[in-house]
Amino acid sequence: MKPRAEVEEVWPRDGRIGIVGRLVGMTGPGAGAGGAWRLTVTRRSRASQVLRYDVQLDGERFNCAWYVADLAAYDDGFSGADQWDLHLTDGRRTLRVGRRLDDIRGKKAIYVYPRQAVPGARFDVRPYFTVEDNLSLECRA
Repeated sequence: MKPRAEVEEVWPRDGRIGIVGRLVGMTGPGAGAGGAWRLTVTRRSRASQVLRYDVQLDGERFNCAWYVADLAAYDDGFSGADQWDLHLTDGRRTLRVGRRLDDIRGKKAIYVYPRQAVPGARFDVRPYFTVEDNLSLECRA
């Protein structure tokens, strides 16, 4: 199995988005331990725009939360929608955040999370699953 960050819970509320999950497919000495893991949130249309957050790791379990207001710095007048992709990295490995082990395919049409207004910006944000069952963020004007 290809190593990945398997998300088990998504919590979009109160101006924050939180995710809880576990590292899977990690083998060998110090597979999930060692260096500090960080969540990267990368804007798909401008890969140079990246937000980084510390991740709490307990064995293979991880959790992370961030404020949607952090996206306000990227309110550059886009219209329509923009997406941000989520990865976990420890500096050596980069794992896509998603959900595949539940055997539910097509989560994009099944899991619909609420939108949250981004304070100080002209858009709102919501987490969503892509057609590959990866977790991303959608910003919509």
